[in-house]
Amino acid sequence: MPLAQFGQYPAPRHVIAHLSDTHLLADGALQFGAVDTEVNLRRALRLLADVETPPQAIIVSGDLADRGERAAYVRVKELVEGAAARLNAVVIWAIGNHDERCAYSEVLFGARSTEPQDRVHELDGLRVVSLDTTVPGYHHGALRPGQLEWLADVLADAAPQGTLLIMHHPPLPIALDRPSQVIELDGQRELADVIGGRDIRAIISGHMHYPTYGTFAGIPVFTGSATCSTMELAGTGRTYGVRDAAQAIAMLHLFDVGAGGLQAAPVTHTVLPLVEAPLIIERSFADFHQLEVLSHEERRAVLSRHHGRTDAETAGHAEPEPGS
Repeated sequence: MPLAQFGQYPAPRHVIAHLSDTHLLADGALQFGAVDTEVNLRRALRLLADVETPPQAIIVSGDLADRGERAAYVRVKELVEGAAARLNAVVIWAIGNHDERCAYSEVLFGARSTEPQDRVHELDGLRVVSLDTTVPGYHHGALRPGQLEWLADVLADAAPQGTLLIMHHPPLPIALDRPSQVIELDGQRELADVIGGRDIRAIISGHMHYPTYGTFAGIPVFTGSATCSTMELAGTGRTYGVRDAAQAIAMLHLFDVGAGGLQAAPVTHTVLPLVEAPLIIERSFADFHQLEVLSHEERRAVLSRHHGRTDAETAGHAEPEPGS
C-alpha cells in the first residue's frame, strides 16, 4: 500500500543509495594501519536496510579497493551484492584512482581489461552512465578524447527519465583542501562542452572523502563522503589530515517531471552519517504510520504547531483561510 503524501511532492520515481571510497584491503589489513574499512562498509550496508523506502540501486562511485588487490574486489563484490540481493536492488559500479582496471574488470564484470571502464545502465527509464575518469598510475583524473566522443553519442538521444552521470573525480573546484587541487579532474572545459544542455539530471562523484556540492555546466554535482576514512579540513598549520570519523553514505531521490507542480524534475542527495551514538529523541516508523489516516490539517496540528509560543505569537503567524 503506497504511503500517504505528507508534503507537496509525490513519492520519488527513483530511490538510489550512493556509497563511495570503500578502500577495502586484502587479508583484513587496516587502512593506514588504523582503519577497518570492511567494518565501516558493513555498517553502511546495514544502514540501507533501515531507510523507509529501500533503494532500487546501489551506486559505488569508485575506489573500491585501496591497493587494487583482486581479493579486495572479491570481498567488496560479495558484501555489496549480498546487501543488494536482500534489498532487491541492482549494483552500479564506477572505477576510482585507487582501483586497477584489470582486477576491477575481471572480478566485477568477468572480463579482464586495461581499457577505460565506461558503461551504460538502464533503471526504470533512468539512464545511468558510469564514466572512467582514472589515469593509470596517477591520482588525478582525466578523460580521453575517445571517451568524450563515446559520451556524446550516448547522450545524443534523451532518456525517458533523463541521465545520471557517475564519475569518481568531481568536476568541481576544490576549495578547502588546496593540496588536493593537484589531483582534481583535468579537461573540465571539454567535458562541459559535451554534457551542457543534455538530459543529465545530476553528476555523482566520490574521491574527496567528504560531501561537497556544486553545479557544473548547469548540472548539480553531488560528491559523497567515504565509508573508509575522511578528510580533516580545518586546523592550524595542517596541510593534510585523515581521520577515522564522520564517515557517511547518501540517498538519492529523483522525482518525475511535474512533481510539486515544477517543470524541472527535482533531485535530492541526502547524507546519512554512519556515526554510532546514542539517540536523544526517537520516533518509530510506527508513530508516523499512525499519521497516515489523518488529514493534512490534522498532521499539521501534530507535527507543525509550535507549542512553545504564546497564543498571541501563534495568532500572529496563523495561516490564511482558504481563498483569502
